Amino acid sequence: MPIHYEKNDEHIVKITIDRPEVRNALDLYHFRDLAGAWRDFKKDDDAWVAIVTGVERNFMVGADLKTYIPQITDLQKKIASSEVTEIDGCRLSDGTYAVLRNVKLYKPVIAAVNGPCVAGGMEMLGGVDIRVATGHASFGVMEPKRGLFAGGGTTVRLPRQINFPAAMEFLLTAERFPAARALELGLINEIVEEDELLDAAYDWARRITVNAPMAVQATKESVMRGLALPLEEAYAVETEMSKRVFQSEDAKEGPKAFAEKREPRWTGR
Repeated sequence: MPIHYEKNDEHIVKITIDRPEVRNALDLYHFRDLAGAWRDFKKDDDAWVAIVTGVERNFMVGADLKTYIPQITDLQKKIASSEVTEIDGCRLSDGTYAVLRNVKLYKPVIAAVNGPCVAGGMEMLGGVDIRVATGHASFGVMEPKRGLFAGGGTTVRLPRQINFPAAMEFLLTAERFPAARALELGLINEIVEEDELLDAAYDWARRITVNAPMAVQATKESVMRGLALPLEEAYAVETEMSKRVFQSEDAKEGPKAFAEKREPRWTGR
């Protein structure tokens, strides 16, 4: 199965893209499976943080252009003619859901980038919170070089996530950038050795899971919703999140554990 989903007993999920024969390009069915992995992570209350990575020095290079376009065209025709919303478990929205475009996912996500992160890979990276890469990883919004358009969220998210001139450097040159340049421009958090990549990603995950999951998710929700709102409305969302967290069982457990000089036992409630 080219999309692997694993959860450990630390509330950490690892999603691995495994199509090295095509540099982890995805066809219709693999977009479906990746979207399904994100849906599984989102609905599982016991899953607090996800790591997404690839195999064999590959991260993700987007759609498999040899197969995806005819597949999605055929799917569109079948759905239009049969009044159904999916066929073989595939939905028209799977591609955008797989790259986390406009997905209300407030659990933290970490990318462990071990190879080319271009096209759809860059689209998905925009939906990720923490980005760790190896020195041989590369990044690029390369669609314009092929006369195409990055419609999976990059033109909207990238200028909000790194400074404007850096974002336009990516978007307008359509060049591939090495990991060192991506770090310099603020696209990624750190560069690590290849054999340390997953250890580093899990270390980031554990630094998050030591905190109360409800508080962490409410913090991300406040950030993500607030970015799309005027300042006063964003403050209202922050107040809403604050009330939700302070009324939780974990908000009682945290101070109690501190007073008793022990580690807190979070329930996510």
